[in-house]
Amino acid sequence: MSEEPTTPIARFFSLRRSGRVPWQTLLWRDMLGVGTLINLTATLLALVAAIHGAHTALVALLHFAPLPYNLFLLAALQRSPQRPAFAGALAGTWFVTMLVL
Repeated sequence: MSEEPTTPIARFFSLRRSGRVPWQTLLWRDMLGVGTLINLTATLLALVAAIHGAHTALVALLHFAPLPYNLFLLAALQRSPQRPAFAGALAGTWFVTMLVL
């Protein structure tokens, strides 16, 4: 049996990876709330960098920086027990929207 992580960030990811966070929290707070804010911030930074003449690779890197976190949240929601079908569909739609946004 493994030890429980001690840092708040490690605990955050551990709980979600193991499916011990309710789907409501994952969907409404983590994805639609915090995740959307993170993605909007990354897109805004990418736009500012592009306006100021940054290299295209840097702009793309800034824009796609939240992608691993988005994938993690999507996978965590799929592991969530008793998740209704609409939650999975909404999460998939959110993921695609954030990829484009």
